[in-house]
Amino acid sequence: MDPARRTELVRLVRQDCGSCHGLTLQGGLGPALLPETLKDKPVENLKFVIMQGRPGTAMPPWKRFLTEAEAQWIVENLQKGFPSEH
Repeated sequence: MDPARRTELVRLVRQDCGSCHGLTLQGGLGPALLPETLKDKPVENLKFVIMQGRPGTAMPPWKRFLTEAEAQWIVENLQKGFPSEH
């Protein structure tokens, strides 16, 4: 993945996901997306939720905007501590 797309993904998570999960990803309308809350969750399950959303909740599907590989990158980075925009 090129550095420009990585920067876009960091911004997407921090801003778009952060609008529900908190700008610091510590939770809000949606649950916290911190390493300690995600460490025991299977990567495939988290990736599925990102791509397909959660019907009946505020979590939309992101499959129109992300590839599977990008969703995987997001999950792996959330589980180890998501980078800042800077």
